[in-house]
Amino acid sequence: MKSFINVEDLGPLDKAMAEAFEIKNDRYKYQHLGKNKTLMMIFFNNSLRTRLSTQKAAMNLGMNVIVLDVNAGAWKLETERGVIMDGDKSEHLLEAIPVMGCYCDLIGVRSFAGLTDREYDYAETVLQQFIKYSGRPVFAMETATVHPLQAFADLITIEEHKVVERPKVVLTWAPHCRALPQAVPNSFAQWMNAAPDVDLVITHPEGYELDPKFVGNARVEYDQKKAFEGADFIYAKNWSNPGVTNPADYGKITSKDMSWTVDTEHMSWTNNGKFMHCLPVRRNLIVTDDVIESPNSLVIPEAANREISCSVVIKRMLEAL
Repeated sequence: MKSFINVEDLGPLDKAMAEAFEIKNDRYKYQHLGKNKTLMMIFFNNSLRTRLSTQKAAMNLGMNVIVLDVNAGAWKLETERGVIMDGDKSEHLLEAIPVMGCYCDLIGVRSFAGLTDREYDYAETVLQQFIKYSGRPVFAMETATVHPLQAFADLITIEEHKVVERPKVVLTWAPHCRALPQAVPNSFAQWMNAAPDVDLVITHPEGYELDPKFVGNARVEYDQKKAFEGADFIYAKNWSNPGVTNPADYGKITSKDMSWTVDTEHMSWTNNGKFMHCLPVRRNLIVTDDVIESPNSLVIPEAANREISCSVVIKRMLEAL
């Protein structure tokens, strides 16, 4: 596996899931694979779970780890070609990337959407430059449009906690005070569609439609109560307007409807549903205190499984070296 961005990069999903549970039972089983190998983790944006879980996974597999915060401790990087570099950016990504590749065996990249240019964001311009110029296998630690390590961990969590063979899983939009990318909901929808035994429903205000390539075969329901009825899992996440129905709205907040906040009443519509969120979460915007602190909240087990999903990905890449 030379790159990891989307679910299809893993190959058969059932085998990847079996591997995840094998690793969860023995996290150090494949420690020999990473001996004398180095992972470089490159962060253009802040991180807590991704940073910690990816570093832990690499260490479990016997790797050395280098962490580079591009905006705190490195030269500011220019990403556009043809730019006269007379501003505050001292180094171009096209020189920096191959230099980074000299010092490692694998590269993980985290770079968010700018939310001003949909075409630029959805082309995954920054990530694709790493894939093209680094000379190393590259995996996504969240990008402008996807967060596959999170979605893989979400699927592992659902598999562990489901009580019916084919659970109803609802991805619900919720309000937020800031414009957020669509990466998490995009990947969540993509991975749930790929899973053979998930009934996926996506609910959001009109105008917040995700890109059809991620929605896939999911049912879209604009009535949140109807969507929640009988649900086994509720996955709450805000996203800014994806600009699908109106490109001029891309990256904007076009709704702040607080009636979409997941509270006890919302959860009462479900089939004793479990609550999920990728974290960090804005309490009492996305979800109320009582819901996220309830016995049915899976946010901590979900975060813990980030170590497992990342372990599978890094293992596959080490095996391909």
